[in-house]
Amino acid sequence: MNRGKHITRREFVTTSAAIGAVAVGPASLLGAPAVHISSRAAPLVISDLSGYRFRNGGPENSVERAFRGITEGEDVLDALMAGVNIPELDPEETGIGFGGLPNAEGVVQLDACCMHGPKKQAGGVASLEGVRTPSLVAKAVMENTDHHLLVGEGAQSFARHLGFTIEDDLNTPRSRERWMEWKRRIDPDHFLDPIKRSEVGYQVGRDMVREGLIDGDSFWGTTNCNGINAQGEICGVTTTSGLAWKIPGRVGDSPILGAGLYVDNEVGAAGSTGRGEANLYNLTPFLIVELMRQGLHPKDAGMEGLRRIKENTVERRLLNSRGDPNFDIRFFALNKQGEYAGVAMYGARESQFALCTENGSEALPLEGLLDGSPDD
Repeated sequence: MNRGKHITRREFVTTSAAIGAVAVGPASLLGAPAVHISSRAAPLVISDLSGYRFRNGGPENSVERAFRGITEGEDVLDALMAGVNIPELDPEETGIGFGGLPNAEGVVQLDACCMHGPKKQAGGVASLEGVRTPSLVAKAVMENTDHHLLVGEGAQSFARHLGFTIEDDLNTPRSRERWMEWKRRIDPDHFLDPIKRSEVGYQVGRDMVREGLIDGDSFWGTTNCNGINAQGEICGVTTTSGLAWKIPGRVGDSPILGAGLYVDNEVGAAGSTGRGEANLYNLTPFLIVELMRQGLHPKDAGMEGLRRIKENTVERRLLNSRGDPNFDIRFFALNKQGEYAGVAMYGARESQFALCTENGSEALPLEGLLDGSPDD
């Protein structure tokens, strides 16, 4: 025991409170004080792999553009928006924006949300048709309305009135070709009854993933991008064309605050790609941020979020032969200190995530909770 330094009662109380906050488990995460570490964060941007792979013919990928904007003094959310606009506009990315895989009727319907940590503001759109960059419409909802979410025709009318270009069809030859192949497989002669059609259609979609006709990440295609600047300002954005061949009007987790994305400027940010219904049921990004509030590292918080999903997945149709979830889901998280993590239920198909720091952009391995593949 060190007897050379006298600890005052004030120091003892402060130290004990900090240790207690770190030790608190998930059962008591709401209402507990945040753990603050006074350090200057190094700027960084974290994203799913789309943020690394797609450049839309330009010199930068999504995380590079976002990081450059942050380090050049742009508002963090503005920089992230400029980043995600790259895959949104890239016709080769079939899970986001222009050319995203359409719904069951062949119509591209897009969802997005954004959160501005310092301003405590957020906005989202769902089932938006005709606008290539739904992320920017979500940001317009945040900046120009008292609402957090606009949907369907109302979202499109709002976008039109603000000057966004509205197109009749956001399909590309590639996305339309994939939809036609899906239609031929599930309904060669006539429409099936709704239950059978839904079951067969989902299975056919997964078969097309296994055959390499659809990228595994594009079937549940989404991009999430979160960033922090040197002042510790945190923002995030998620944008998607949603589940391929979805029932028209289906809304997943991406535009829902706490499900597809959650940001608390005093703690950190977390977002997701993968099975949206699992996130909607568990509000996992919100959970991950609350666990980081207790002092958990982003990786540990993300793993706990994945365990929560696994525990709550009990329907037989959602389980593989091992009794584990038959779907993948991924989370991308960073905290106030600039620590980060990319985690996945399996990480079997999309096995990497994107990161950009002062050292440039790179694709890093996702940490999987479970071994093997969701199809095992």
